[in-house]
Amino acid sequence: MPREIRSKEEFQKLLPSATEIRVVRSGDNAKVKLRTRDRLYTYRTTGADVEVLTKGTKAPVVEF
Repeated sequence: MPREIRSKEEFQKLLPSATEIRVVRSGDNAKVKLRTRDRLYTYRTTGADVEVLTKGTKAPVVEF
């Protein structure tokens, strides 16, 4: 069962441990799915924030 992240700081804290990042865009909003070794995390944000959040990460970013 995925766990939803509510804060930007918590998302950035989990980002280094990600193995894959999936981005699902819907209009102006986006859902970012962060896959780690143990769990799947989701984070809802605006489409413009996605590039800022995933910039500089080593994990592959997949757009849907």
